[in-house]
Amino acid sequence: MYLSRLVLNPRCQQVRSEILRPYEMHRTIMRAFPADLPDGERVLYRLDVSRETGTPTLLVQSITCPAWAFLAQADRYLQPPGDENPAVKEFAPGFTAGQVLAFRLRANPTVRREGKRLSRFGEEDQQAWLDRKGASGGFRLVTVTMTREGFQESSKHEDDERRLCHFAVRFEGVLTVTDPATFVDTIARGIGPGKAFGFGLLSVARQD
Repeated sequence: MYLSRLVLNPRCQQVRSEILRPYEMHRTIMRAFPADLPDGERVLYRLDVSRETGTPTLLVQSITCPAWAFLAQADRYLQPPGDENPAVKEFAPGFTAGQVLAFRLRANPTVRREGKRLSRFGEEDQQAWLDRKGASGGFRLVTVTMTREGFQESSKHEDDERRLCHFAVRFEGVLTVTDPATFVDTIARGIGPGKAFGFGLLSVARQD
């Protein structure tokens, strides 16, 4: 897999627009990939904004290697590179049962009832949702903190009057790997709905 880090320029009009309209950011990201991606491949992304500087950093995870050269023609879309920007690294995740990892996940916790997805608003419900995802996804929560970011309204087309609402929750904490093979698949597929709107990317880091 590949993990890309793009430090965006918050003064760029396109960046400011895409932060408010994440499906447009999804469209920009997908320009880095061929139109005929292998069946089942998910390109996942998450936007993290620094509390100290306000700088937005875009993380993109993919199985296909991205081609970000087109962003050189975008008007100041990226911050002037001090370090490599975009930065792309290849990684082959491998884990062991019982391994303890720090994690971060921005997700849209929902439950399906009568064919509709309903958001989960209570903290207990949100943690129970992630517990269930862990049970089927090869991991178990050790500690978790939840930050409710509220509703994110989006549309797939600029002239589309239908607004799509996703309730955003940021999960951070520590997990234990219970099934390594399943956990690798979970990382590749992402967690929960709304992946084209910036949800579902599970980031993990080894504990010191």
